[in-house]
Amino acid sequence: MSMWNPWRGCHKCSEGCKYCYIHKGDSKRGVNTNIIVKATNFYAPLAKDKSGNYKMKSGQTVYVCFSTDFLLEDADLWREECWQVMKERSDLHFLFLTKRIERFMDCIPDDWGDGYENVTVGCTIENQDRADFRLNIFSKLPIKHKNIICQPLIEAINIEKYLDGVELVVVGGESDRNARPLDYDWVLDIRNQCMKKQVNFEFRQCGTYFMKEGKQYTIPTKQLMAQARKANINYTI
Repeated sequence: MSMWNPWRGCHKCSEGCKYCYIHKGDSKRGVNTNIIVKATNFYAPLAKDKSGNYKMKSGQTVYVCFSTDFLLEDADLWREECWQVMKERSDLHFLFLTKRIERFMDCIPDDWGDGYENVTVGCTIENQDRADFRLNIFSKLPIKHKNIICQPLIEAINIEKYLDGVELVVVGGESDRNARPLDYDWVLDIRNQCMKKQVNFEFRQCGTYFMKEGKQYTIPTKQLMAQARKANINYTI
């Protein structure tokens, strides 16, 4: 696994962004997250060592723009080069998430066709309103590998009708002292929807405030992912 952030900075665009950890961390360091800057390691996947070998080893997944949004308007001038990098490194699998899926068709390269085999697109949702808006668009897009990311999940949602062609659904809660609670029943319901449609499911992290069987628990940030794993409810087809 590798990370590639060709630019930094982002803008909040919906309820799921309310307690964004990127904005919170930047604020502590006196950095304005709303200023979008091209990264110095923009061409990281093409970087080579002294022997002429790629530093990012073949066969791994590269997580793209996990501190921003790949479809961010401010990055329109740089994105075409990113697509070219992905084409050149066809031996890597690139994964990016977006809350701006409505911009997708305006942001793809001319040779996209029905998608690049080495690119997975994750559509991020947080509530039923954003699920209906974004997934209605997502379900019709020409993408070979689709994931749905329900994180932070802030209410019960039904996404069953949008699961055709989706490879994986990820669910996670919110991490913040002001976080909105995650109810375990919501997680299990989405799992059941995935099982009905034969879609892989992953419970990635609990929320800081986690509801289960009518009780609310407060979970330290460092334990959110470990506690989700302990639930042992991931589903693989």
